[in-house]
Amino acid sequence: MLDLTIIKAITLDLDDTLWPVWPVIERAEAALDEWLGRHAPMTAALFANPTARHDIREQVVRTRPELRHNLSAIRREAIRLALYRSKENPLLADEAFEVFFAARHEVTLFDDVMLALEFFSARYPVVALSNGNADVGRLGLGSYFRAAISAQEFGVGKPDPRIFLAAAGAADVHPHNVLHVGDDATLDVLGGLNAGMQTAWVNRADHLWTHESLPHETVTSLTELCDLFRQAEKEQP
Repeated sequence: MLDLTIIKAITLDLDDTLWPVWPVIERAEAALDEWLGRHAPMTAALFANPTARHDIREQVVRTRPELRHNLSAIRREAIRLALYRSKENPLLADEAFEVFFAARHEVTLFDDVMLALEFFSARYPVVALSNGNADVGRLGLGSYFRAAISAQEFGVGKPDPRIFLAAAGAADVHPHNVLHVGDDATLDVLGGLNAGMQTAWVNRADHLWTHESLPHETVTSLTELCDLFRQAEKEQP
């Protein structure tokens, strides 16, 4: 049962909580492929083969384990390796990655997001907590967040309790005073619970809960979560 009386900060997942991520990634990959087709056609042809594309990424992950949580670096080095294998200029990798990264930030927010960000940021410090590489500043959302903690910068990702504790520290509160909000049952809910936080599962797609431990609250939208806070505020003496 969610205890709103002790909440002093909100940590908030990004991908698939604030926007659907896979349409964004597909469009970003299409933008990258189009750019490579004009500037590095042999690399574009190589990347057109899904198996080759997967194998290149896996080689980067295998040979550069220090990049395991750094999705941007993995993507950039995969492009560089593909350029090298295709006997094209590896120095194009940085520019090619920027094409992908710019398109990766062309997100379409869920309809409830802006009002929820305004609601929560007016009441609590809000910290973005993500395993992805989205930049809330680049998205124009930076003013709603006290801080942003990402796996690629911190070095470990959710559900590791350490990244949740870092987010609580960024808000200058104890973990038990944090409500973590996210869509992923394992990464967000179980990760937050293991770090000593309260958790709200944003289940937009009516998934079944399959774990023994339960979230403190399940909602189908951020609006529903905001309404719980509004109701609690009305009931305060």
